[in-house]
Amino acid sequence: MNLILLRAFRRLAVPALLLALSTTLYAQERWTEAQANAWYAQQPWPVGANFLPSTAINQLEMWQAESFDPATIDRELGWAEAIGMNTMRVFLHNLVWEQDPKGFEQRMDAFLAIAGRHHIRPVFVLFDSCWDPHPRLGPQHPPIPGVHNSGWVQASGAEILSDPAQYPRLERYVKGVVGAFARDPRILAWDVWNEPDNGNDSSYAQGDPRDKNQIILGLLPRVFAWVRSAKPTQPLTSGLWHGDWSTLATMTPLARIQIEQSDILSFHNYGWPEDFEAHVKLLEQFHRPLICTEYMARGAGSTFDTVLPIARQHRAGAINWGLVAGKSQTWLPWDSWQRPYVSDQPMIWFHDVFHPDGKPYREREVEIIHRLTSEK
Repeated sequence: MNLILLRAFRRLAVPALLLALSTTLYAQERWTEAQANAWYAQQPWPVGANFLPSTAINQLEMWQAESFDPATIDRELGWAEAIGMNTMRVFLHNLVWEQDPKGFEQRMDAFLAIAGRHHIRPVFVLFDSCWDPHPRLGPQHPPIPGVHNSGWVQASGAEILSDPAQYPRLERYVKGVVGAFARDPRILAWDVWNEPDNGNDSSYAQGDPRDKNQIILGLLPRVFAWVRSAKPTQPLTSGLWHGDWSTLATMTPLARIQIEQSDILSFHNYGWPEDFEAHVKLLEQFHRPLICTEYMARGAGSTFDTVLPIARQHRAGAINWGLVAGKSQTWLPWDSWQRPYVSDQPMIWFHDVFHPDGKPYREREVEIIHRLTSEK
């Protein structure tokens, strides 16, 4: 009987010990507070936009060889540079890399060359849990009239997420992409996973895996480990976007992973300026650099006029959603999924800074961005 118990103990204890050791080793690889803050002290205040060229409806159309559009990218990043922006948050996609790893990396390099000419260093996003859970390579459908972000796709899709046997595909993608650019000074940071537990309740909820949150809860630490195994010189992050951030104990289990495994902390906030500042102050308790990687929804109370000065005061990076109004149609509000803006238009633009011809939506906004990014 004692022998049976001993064997049972070994079966339980050995995996637990290995898990503890791997956790310890992983923790040692994360940047310390001192390393993260020393890195941030060398950076200009990060200000920019989530970037998709106006000619693309989603990440696939941006990066596929047939629709990659360097001329539009160059023109629109020039507009961003002119108003003082120095970073862009740019979403990648695993399916494009799988189709042609070398070609995808060459297009990333071309994008980085264009961005570099405009003094812009992007944050690249590896995975995303928002919108359409069934991405498909090839020509993308046209925008749905009157609907916000009607063609955006998740990375990876539900089929891969639901099948652990497919995860080696994701591992190869992560190690391939990050490994190719791990020491590239043109990249500001890697955003490991965008809104990982977003359930898309107002759009594609029926298409997501039923146990999506549990899947991501197990997968996200593995993705962080895959990225770190490529030994990037750029910091890693994954942005908090909902819940109570008062303490680690009050956060969701997934948010705790994001906090505990990110080198620099990022977050999303589309609320009023008072709400934005309150969330910044909550995250300052962790003593790491802060970048808000999504904000600015005029109809929800988040504007350049009110939020950007607060971000500067706290030296929190600020990356708004949307640069140029285009096929993504993100000047339309979120509620367009329930009530498409076909016969009428919203009173004010929701996201985006420029019209397709480069004219600012509001001159006062670009003046504020330029002034705040120019001040020493």
